Amino acid sequence: MNVPSIIQGGMGLGISSWRLARAVASQGQLGVVSGTAIDLILSRRLQAGDPGGHVRRALEAFPDPEIADRVRERYWIDGGKDPAVPYAAKPMVGEAPDRGLEELLVVANFVEVWLAKEGHRGSVGINYLHKIQAPMLPSLLGAMLAGVDVVLVGAGIPLEIAGILDRLAAWEPVEFGLHVSGASREHKLRFDPRALFPGDPPELVRPAFFPIVASVTLATMLVKKSRGRIDGLVVEDPTAGGHNAPPRGALKMDDAGEPVYGSRDEVDPSAIAALGLPFWLAGSKASAEGLRQAREVGASGVQVGTLFAFCEESGLRADLKREVVEAALRGEERVFRDPVASPTGFPFQVLSLPGTLSEAEVYDERHRRCDLGYLREAYERDDGSVAWRCPAEAPEDFARRGGCEEDAEGRKCLCNSLMANLGLGQVRKGDGEVRVEPPLLTCGKDLSGIRALASPGNPHYTAAEVLAFLLGEDPARVA
Repeated sequence: MNVPSIIQGGMGLGISSWRLARAVASQGQLGVVSGTAIDLILSRRLQAGDPGGHVRRALEAFPDPEIADRVRERYWIDGGKDPAVPYAAKPMVGEAPDRGLEELLVVANFVEVWLAKEGHRGSVGINYLHKIQAPMLPSLLGAMLAGVDVVLVGAGIPLEIAGILDRLAAWEPVEFGLHVSGASREHKLRFDPRALFPGDPPELVRPAFFPIVASVTLATMLVKKSRGRIDGLVVEDPTAGGHNAPPRGALKMDDAGEPVYGSRDEVDPSAIAALGLPFWLAGSKASAEGLRQAREVGASGVQVGTLFAFCEESGLRADLKREVVEAALRGEERVFRDPVASPTGFPFQVLSLPGTLSEAEVYDERHRRCDLGYLREAYERDDGSVAWRCPAEAPEDFARRGGCEEDAEGRKCLCNSLMANLGLGQVRKGDGEVRVEPPLLTCGKDLSGIRALASPGNPHYTAAEVLAFLLGEDPARVA
């Protein structure tokens, strides 16, 4: 793989779609799909009728036709479901997935990567959150079956991932330590790839591994203690979108209620460069000047998410893209680093937008429930077994499962709201009304690049224009 100047950020759930990653990779940079909740996204795309037939085309390329057929038959609805009918549920991810869920996870990751790689010879990566541990092992296998070039993992300390990639490439059983609150013993997630492919499995190539870090300390520890080869590092600062690492030291809030970051949270690029690996800087680097500055301090380039999130090829709903771009053109965007919104406990960048969960009245109207479960936390029962709870569920339910009710205050259901961002929000029926889950948008602090690429008369731009802008070329040349 050629070392790219630009890594397109792996924005979940489905914002970094296969269309976006393919558009970037076909231009010679690293296109990245998000692997977060991709099994849910696939199941709902099929229930929506698979417009364009893209999922079914990728399923035809899956190495085991019987597995692909089972997934298609389980979820596909010819012509799509009635818009007033809720999406059928899929099994929630947990410590012991059944065969059907393992197959869905493997197939979904395969499909997204396969579509992103279709029709060009560029490089495609996939991004996972270490915090979402339960689906990780079968997801990695699915991406590798499609020939993913790079695996990127953030939101945690991914010491085990590199070694897992080595073992999966050899079709060996793998295990992954599961964080369990209150654990009295060690808990492991286990996965045997040959249980799904018992015959003569296809050959796998071990992809490169790029952990996403927010400190020199974490980067150094990973390089020294990783259980396999690390091939590069992505270094994010607190202005990046989505989840941010918490500030180091005692938590302080500013007058607006945002966590305060200080000098201890700044990353010294020379210390990262001294580790001897290629690295990319992320967070407010979306300009040719940002790329130039990154290279001057020894970086191979930059990772950019927000500017790609609102381009034509991203998975975000078209109406939401238009609203955000028009607000940015007026200079009216507001991004709030919410310290409590995410069930993970990590600060989460929330973009204020009417009709979304960023508004108190929309948040208050929503009935709190956890029916997707990707951001649940595992905890140990008195008998030593594992159970799950989510701070974004109803506070009384969270408390009944041993959680602290105060920890549930202000939490937002990212799983359901981020699915709504794609136009795949769940339909809720009650009190004689049919409602769809409200969306919630996230992005980085810097939206200035939008004003360089869009205009009031033309609030649209493409991934190719973003790349030209970042590389110091004329975006109009590729418009």
